[in-house]
Amino acid sequence: MMAPSFLRFAGRLSYAEIFSHKKAQKAQRSKEMDNRGALIEKLLQPADSNAWGSADINRLCDIIRQTSFEIHKFLRSGHLEKIYENALAHRLTKIGIEVVQQHPLEVSDEDGTLLGHLCADLFAAKQLIIEVKACGGLVDEHIAQLLGYLRASRIEHGLLINFGGQKLQIKKYILSRDT
Repeated sequence: MMAPSFLRFAGRLSYAEIFSHKKAQKAQRSKEMDNRGALIEKLLQPADSNAWGSADINRLCDIIRQTSFEIHKFLRSGHLEKIYENALAHRLTKIGIEVVQQHPLEVSDEDGTLLGHLCADLFAAKQLIIEVKACGGLVDEHIAQLLGYLRASRIEHGLLINFGGQKLQIKKYILSRDT
């Protein structure tokens, strides 16, 4: 068995050497966080002066994917769905993306008769429905729920995010206007 790197040289290190090693590790972690922040900042830069356009939906999804990964890394699994929903809404709002929680959607019949209301977990940048889950794994009912929200709202893009498993699951769905 090989000794840890800080014990290999002289067998023991002084307090100052251990402290400088810990300080270097902390600086490395800080640099990694800055790199992630720089990635999000780069993705947030709009291609033009307009708000999020249809061409920017992939950039928006990348930001949400990165933010979801950071939330899952911090909170891990085991919390209620509402905790993850609040965390995602908070962090996206903090970086300047407009997010509406429990966004109401009207479901209408062919002739326009109102059939009822649904609530999508999150509605980001006025063009992306985000359905948050906290379960062991995604099942067909979750996919059907998101696709139903997309059809009801006539919005093309949706993300299904599951924070409940050991690994974060993110699936993007596009419902074209032709279907």
